[in-house]
Amino acid sequence: MVDDTPIDEPIRQDGPRGFTVTDRRGEGESAHAEAAEAAEAAEAAEAAEQRERDRGVEQLPQIDFSTLLLSLSTSVMVHLGEAPTPEGAVEKNLAMAKQTIDIIEMLQTKTTGNLDDDERKLLRGLLHDLRLRYVRAVK
Repeated sequence: MVDDTPIDEPIRQDGPRGFTVTDRRGEGESAHAEAAEAAEAAEAAEAAEQRERDRGVEQLPQIDFSTLLLSLSTSVMVHLGEAPTPEGAVEKNLAMAKQTIDIIEMLQTKTTGNLDDDERKLLRGLLHDLRLRYVRAVK
């Protein structure tokens, strides 16, 4: 069956439907180039990390729940004015201190039953200490 519809006339919605031809030449090449660039970037990052290790640059501690708690508690201490900021300044921001304590309390609630004994003791002890320090700072 031959369609007599002229080429420059649009296809009607109620008429016969054909197929669409999409030129995909070259798409595989760009995907291959992107994958090669990503692999090169990953290799460069690994090489940079290796150079840092070779130079003895201090490695960051492994991230776990205890590290997160200690980081948040350090933030509270900075906001209470009991520890300096990374720039060396001592500033009080009681609202931020309270908010960070609230975040730690939320973590305690959300992780109930999922912590080991050491994590549970650390969390309970930090919250107790930070709450007392906050109350003293507010007075």
